[in-house]
Amino acid sequence: MGKSKSGKVRASHILVDKHSQALQIISKIQEGEGFAKMAKLHSSCPSKKKGGDLGWFTKGQMVPEFERAAFNLNVGAMTNEPVKTKFGYHIIKRTG
Repeated sequence: MGKSKSGKVRASHILVDKHSQALQIISKIQEGEGFAKMAKLHSSCPSKKKGGDLGWFTKGQMVPEFERAAFNLNVGAMTNEPVKTKFGYHIIKRTG
């Protein structure tokens, strides 16, 4: 339940350059910091203005590593490990 094998998902993310920085942000969120607040403060993606929200997307729209992680999360869940892509390290939260 919750996991989508097809269709589309909605996700937010925080993009940073360093694995260590991504881990620090994940800990802060797990300790209660807001995901959107952390995105606004730290993300290098323009989506940070919207708290990291990327909107809805279907398979094939995002880089494979990002897509795999987003589609495997349950709604409301966040990656506990940074997801590495050619852009850097992502912390992904599935929101829909």
